[in-house]
Amino acid sequence: MHKNRLATAAAVLLSAALAAGCSGAAQEPAAPAAQNSAPSGPVTLTYWTWVPNMDKVVAVWNQANPDIRVTVSKQAGGDDAAAKFLTAAKAGNPPDLVQAEYQMLPSFVAADAVADLKNEVGQAKAEFGEGIWGLVTLGTDGVYAVPQDSGPMMLYYRKDLFDKYGIEVPKTWDEYAEAARTVHKKDPKVFLGTFSSKDPGSFAGLAQQAGAQWWSISGEAWKVGVDDEATRKVADYWGGLVKEGVIDDQPYFTPEWNKALNDGTLLTWPSAVWGPGVLSSNAPKGKGKWAIAPLPQWSAGESTTGFWGGSSTAIATKSPHRAAAAKFATWLNTDPKALGLLVEEGAVYPAATKGATLLGDAPEYFANQPGFWQQAAAISATARGFTFGPNVNVTYNAFKDAFDKAVQNRSPFSDAVRTMQEATVADMQKSGFQLAR
Repeated sequence: MHKNRLATAAAVLLSAALAAGCSGAAQEPAAPAAQNSAPSGPVTLTYWTWVPNMDKVVAVWNQANPDIRVTVSKQAGGDDAAAKFLTAAKAGNPPDLVQAEYQMLPSFVAADAVADLKNEVGQAKAEFGEGIWGLVTLGTDGVYAVPQDSGPMMLYYRKDLFDKYGIEVPKTWDEYAEAARTVHKKDPKVFLGTFSSKDPGSFAGLAQQAGAQWWSISGEAWKVGVDDEATRKVADYWGGLVKEGVIDDQPYFTPEWNKALNDGTLLTWPSAVWGPGVLSSNAPKGKGKWAIAPLPQWSAGESTTGFWGGSSTAIATKSPHRAAAAKFATWLNTDPKALGLLVEEGAVYPAATKGATLLGDAPEYFANQPGFWQQAAAISATARGFTFGPNVNVTYNAFKDAFDKAVQNRSPFSDAVRTMQEATVADMQKSGFQLAR
């Protein structure tokens, strides 16, 4: 599916995206014309990113590549960063390169804001796992970014408290449910886990693990399957545990959640590889007591996980130096020296397969698990994602609204998934996207 097939709805989509973001932000100027041939002389590229210390990584590139200099412009990240980029693209003055979260990339493609790089970076596919490479493609026609970092999901658990309550690390979600019942029966103040109605990214990752495909492309049309069988299975599983009262319904990243992690009344967190930073900040008393394991599986003997978070390096369609930008983006995300710097300076988990070999000692918080990164790499190899749609923000907002109500009313979580589906389809129809029947 080519971008010009998506562009029929771009104007409406842009308006919606900008209304939700920081459309008034100041923009850095950029050259107005796009020229994608190799540079004939020195060029300067602007790169919008929120990775810490990226300027130190870029300095190494600049020293070795004086004809292609990169200037870093630090961004805030999240929805605001996406809206700011779309504003700049619409105004005709985007940066040459932009850090793009995987779930936002289709919105950029639909707005014709990022370039199809299959000819420039297609050879980099071998550097990444199939699941992560799938996050930067749409259909089979285009490659719209180079993967940078990823968030494969795993189970964080309090090893000492598992021993205390006499439970084993669950290998299946059925075993997880039984462990939740055991723990809560032994101490009604303690929960094995919680369901967060505020974090659609987490739910999306769990749905990916179950085999969900929220969006897909059929010819020139989008197919929306947010309420597919796999997603309903995940929703009803967690909804049943919440209704039963054997897991908590406290959202992640709240003071109450932090306290439960810290005082040992919450024993697990299905999260992503970036979890150690959160735990060390929010649950300092648990240092040396937590461990990781693969996510429980839906069937015994399976081995798969999903993604929560991660981002890529995309190139603006209107960049006048696409070839030079592609050369830098490929180096940044595949070169061993660059990957090492990203790990050391930016504290990111590289998306490239070889990145895992550059991670040395376990995070200090997990000093009790010296093989932390080796196990994380093995889990990462089992990750599978799905194609995100062009209006993921609508879907995510519908998740928060619908699941808040479901948690409060103890109503079926699968009904909340149906609400997500309906909101997503209605918005895409309003925006002019062609939908497959």
